[in-house]
Amino acid sequence: MLRLENLVKRFGGLVATDDVSLNFPAGSLTAIIGPNGAGKTTLFNQITGHLVPTSGKIWLGDEDITGLKPVAIVRRGIGRAFQIASIFPSMTVRESLAAAVTAHRRSAFGLTSAFPCRDVADRADELLHLLGMDKVADRISSEISHGDQKLLDVGLALALEPKVLLLDEPAAGMGPEERWQMMATVQRLWKSANMTLLFIEHDIELVFRTAEVIHVLRYGAVLASGTPDEIRGHPDVIEAYLGRETEEDPA
Repeated sequence: MLRLENLVKRFGGLVATDDVSLNFPAGSLTAIIGPNGAGKTTLFNQITGHLVPTSGKIWLGDEDITGLKPVAIVRRGIGRAFQIASIFPSMTVRESLAAAVTAHRRSAFGLTSAFPCRDVADRADELLHLLGMDKVADRISSEISHGDQKLLDVGLALALEPKVLLLDEPAAGMGPEERWQMMATVQRLWKSANMTLLFIEHDIELVFRTAEVIHVLRYGAVLASGTPDEIRGHPDVIEAYLGRETEEDPA
């Protein structure tokens, strides 16, 4: 589904991603972890078109999407929710989702296409139920909890009907119980939407209990890849990240 080939991103003399080659099969659930400055967000920014790689290729299916603008990449099926939730603060949760659905459908089928209000409302309600946000549907988005704002941001990305969804620290800033609830929701969304999902997260136990596959970055390069059990016992990962560096913030 999504494939990175020898991806390099340089900022002057700094190599932020160093010859990264990774494959994310259709329907996979993958975590990207690593110490602070490992290149995780830079990698996401290249996939979504916010940064142009210095060299290397990004493939979505059989199409080379390297260097395309973010809007073009969204239209091809890659969505993203950010570490800091990007929402419509003055709208209700339901209105926000309906606006995202309307924008996506008009973009996909032409600005002159008319969609029945009922059709948009039904899709917004479907997303509300999928997210478990029915109880806050009619509340102003800026007034709901931080955790619900993060969920809403995920919902806005889902409204774009992505084939691949990238989540940048979905549990950031939440309390312990909220964090587990968020990741349980992420797993449920992944299963129900049958999409390819990649996420960055610094809570290692959340990662081990959520991801099918984990890729560990260090100094912009891939240090290790494997299942949670393989990564937990990998000597290089223990040395570089799970051992001495676990006290660092790997965001």
